[in-house]
Amino acid sequence: MLPLVLNPVNLKVGLAGHGEARDRRAAPLAEAGVETRLLPDDLPDALLEGLQVLFVAGLDEGEARLLAARARARKVLVNVEDVLPLCDFHVPAIVRRGDLLLTASTGGQVPGLARALREKLTAAFGPEWTGRLKELGAARARWRGQGLSPSQVSQHVRDLIARNGWL
Repeated sequence: MLPLVLNPVNLKVGLAGHGEARDRRAAPLAEAGVETRLLPDDLPDALLEGLQVLFVAGLDEGEARLLAARARARKVLVNVEDVLPLCDFHVPAIVRRGDLLLTASTGGQVPGLARALREKLTAAFGPEWTGRLKELGAARARWRGQGLSPSQVSQHVRDLIARNGWL
């Protein structure tokens, strides 16, 4: 597995499927700031053009398999919910605190474990981390502006975290 965090600003994402499963997938995409193109059931190939990522949720496996093949033929990365062999990537369990993003993944093998880890991370990193990240980011920018080396800045960040007892 190769963990990546993608900037949603330049990402062209499509979402195909039906019902509750599709809606469940749409919510975290919107929360992440991803502008998602909702695709119709009678999906013409032209709508796949220009996409970089396609999420499929709420289709039967046969329909999903055909759609995934059509998308891959156009160099689109595909994630089909709960069908590992059809996935080019997996979506981790996510805890979001402002710009702080904590994830847990089992490569799609044990979603229940990823969910349990997310619950632990949620409890350990409460909403106060949104402000802490802003504070740390401002301090880091100040230290960088003073001309400190990356290793010095890193040490100052660690010292500030330790002084405040945050970890």
